[in-house]
Amino acid sequence: MFHSSTIQLSKSALQSNYNYIKNIIGKDVDISCVVKGNAYGHGIESFIDVAEMCGINHFSVYSSDEAYRIWLHNSTNSEIMIMGWIDEPEIEWAIENEIQFYVFNRERLEAAIKYSKKVSKPAIIHLEVETGMNRVGINKKEINNICQTIIDNRESLIIDGICTHYAGAESIANYVRIHNQNKQFKDFVKLMSAKNIIANRYHTASSAATISYPKMRNDFVRIGILMYGFWPSPETFIDHMTKHKLHLDPLKRIISWKSKLMSKKSVKRGQFVGYGNQFQAQRDMIVGVVPVGYSHGFARSLSNSGHVLIKGQWANVLGSVNMNLIIVGITDIPEAEIGDEVVLIGEQGERVITVHSFTEMTEHINYELLTRLPDNLPRVIVE
Repeated sequence: MFHSSTIQLSKSALQSNYNYIKNIIGKDVDISCVVKGNAYGHGIESFIDVAEMCGINHFSVYSSDEAYRIWLHNSTNSEIMIMGWIDEPEIEWAIENEIQFYVFNRERLEAAIKYSKKVSKPAIIHLEVETGMNRVGINKKEINNICQTIIDNRESLIIDGICTHYAGAESIANYVRIHNQNKQFKDFVKLMSAKNIIANRYHTASSAATISYPKMRNDFVRIGILMYGFWPSPETFIDHMTKHKLHLDPLKRIISWKSKLMSKKSVKRGQFVGYGNQFQAQRDMIVGVVPVGYSHGFARSLSNSGHVLIKGQWANVLGSVNMNLIIVGITDIPEAEIGDEVVLIGEQGERVITVHSFTEMTEHINYELLTRLPDNLPRVIVE
């Protein structure tokens, strides 16, 4: 292979997660699968392929460049929704290609109307309202004017959704704030309904809210981290397991990250390994080199503390993580040979390195570590 490591995506794991989430939310609630951040590091193009195989047909991205990647790659009728950044010139492209996008201020609404008239095609928009996140969203004080503009330009707009985003549904500490936001959202919906502005769907719940606040699912949810087999927080995991009286995690990790042993050599007791003097051999040792380093997403904080799997056995990182490689101890794995599979994340034999254990070693959260995996690492779909 041209690349020194490969990311594998399990189709059966994704199908299992999708089926489980669908069973939890019920048949009357639709799902948008969130693929921002390069599909949480899984790779947008490869993940879209496997997701569509599993029956997923609506995808949410943060920005227009992510939407463009899906549009270029995608040959089906899956829907694409931009939740965040889209520059004004790209709005015309979005309208022409029936890409949905959030409208959270007057400027974007007016741009949507302008380009809709230019291309003689309605803009498919989701009105995002401000309920207490204080990030983006239409405020109460401007909603009447926004509504009037919509009424005056109905032929230019399809109100596909009315939505908001909760400020930290993964933590019980935000319980009161989330409920206040939900009340604000209902007030917005009531106000707009009175003006005959009705959306095709209403959505407020991300992964955390979908699990922890079932009454806030409405008819549409935006599922990100759950779809990839991870929980938004330990709180949501424990809460769900307790409520449903489960003993085993029902979600499956889709991602594995693998490389190969590049070389091996003997090191005498007392010799230093790698740069500087971070690791000194306390006995005669055999060390191996794995061609993955911090440029590939294997954090420098794993120096002298991380580990990989070789022949189903733990191999500890020795010394500092280099830009393009790590050195691991294989003295106690005498059967290890050049070319052997090295697991950085995933299972081998009876042992497993989870993303969670990986993040505990690096002091990163699941989201951060996953999205740091480089775009150029090949993603391969496996069963």
